[in-house]
Amino acid sequence: MAASISIELTANKKNKPAADQLGFGKYFTDHMFIMDYSTEEGWHQPRIVPYQPIVLDPAAKVFHYGQTVFEGLKAYKTDDQRILLFRPHRNFQRLNQSNDRLSIPPIDEDLALEALQQLVLTDQDWIPSAEGTSLYVRPFVIATEAALGVTPSQHYQFIIILSPVGSYYKEGIKPVAIHVESEYVRAVAGGVGTAKTAGNYAAGLKAQELASGQGYAQVLWLDGVHHKYIEEVGSMNVFFKIGDTVVTPALNGSFLAGITRESVLQLLHHWNVPVEERQLSIDELVEAHRNGTLKEAFGTGTAAVISPIGELSWQGERLRIGEGQTGELSAKLYETVTGIQKGRLEDPLQWTKDITKVQTGV
Repeated sequence: MAASISIELTANKKNKPAADQLGFGKYFTDHMFIMDYSTEEGWHQPRIVPYQPIVLDPAAKVFHYGQTVFEGLKAYKTDDQRILLFRPHRNFQRLNQSNDRLSIPPIDEDLALEALQQLVLTDQDWIPSAEGTSLYVRPFVIATEAALGVTPSQHYQFIIILSPVGSYYKEGIKPVAIHVESEYVRAVAGGVGTAKTAGNYAAGLKAQELASGQGYAQVLWLDGVHHKYIEEVGSMNVFFKIGDTVVTPALNGSFLAGITRESVLQLLHHWNVPVEERQLSIDELVEAHRNGTLKEAFGTGTAAVISPIGELSWQGERLRIGEGQTGELSAKLYETVTGIQKGRLEDPLQWTKDITKVQTGV
């Protein structure tokens, strides 16, 4: 480990909300992790401190030029009270890929993982155990240099905060209706679509707002050049079962390489399910719906894990998928991934990391 992590415990612990009040990202634990960067010292002073506001100069570059990246993952408490992280090393690998695209200096991934483990164990009493709940982990980097020149910052902070979150499916897993976006563009190849950065999400808010106003849960984005090739759904990757084959858009440099997406692909290969990663047009998808070969559709992401799609809206036509019901494959993937995350099923691909016995150094 590059540096020892100091721990300052809070003297004022918060009251924990009930499981049925959690929602998503509304409550935060007692502590946070912070590490600073300067061009002179590199990354330094890793520390766990009481959760608190961040004080920044109004000229901090994060406010003016959006130089920031983030990640999202979860910690789970098993039925036998073990604490599991799901593929955390992949999140920090991807964080560094985002860092590189945004001209942010790389993080020591081993130190980041150690910091995450220490922080989760420090606040382990916040990990909810009710069905479908978990502890959401948000690592992020912000540019903190107070200067208005359009150049990479010389100062940064790497921060990790934790938030107990409720069940995504309070009444059971249900398909959602999706609007296929044909006007707005979120990203193109060569841009920052492959980075998990704030601007990507801000660019999608307008289309999402309009779709929500029409009763749709998410937006299905098409490519920004031809406006015909499927890319991703809101904050999720997307899969379609056409005939007996599962098809997902190939990574093309304009949308995020999801870790849940990667996990689903690995599971499908493990089960010997035919899979294709390739270019997929909306026209092909509409034709598959019309000829009856479009059997299932679902999104994949950290929050929902698997989100079945029961309907697509495209140019005024409503395409109902699987009679609006959750498909057999979607349900199997959801039960398998969540079962592994909670330690209830075998982990054949060794995705989970048990941190129960890691020492916090307190």
